[in-house]
Amino acid sequence: MIAPILEELAEENSETFKVGKVNVDDNRQTAMQYGVRSIPTLLVFKDGKVAGQIVGAMPKDALKKKILDVL
Repeated sequence: MIAPILEELAEENSETFKVGKVNVDDNRQTAMQYGVRSIPTLLVFKDGKVAGQIVGAMPKDALKKKILDVL
């Protein structure tokens, strides 16, 4: 549900941020390491560290604003 929005944001903002995806079913240890309890969960990294977490689906503009607020 959120994947197409993330792909659009990644393409439109390629100079500002990058988007990566992890399948929590295939990477349970990574999900546990970062405390992922709900899907979708987005982790925003800055300088290699988690700077923010966004949980739940939302409209494209709201998601972009939340990402940019963290960066």
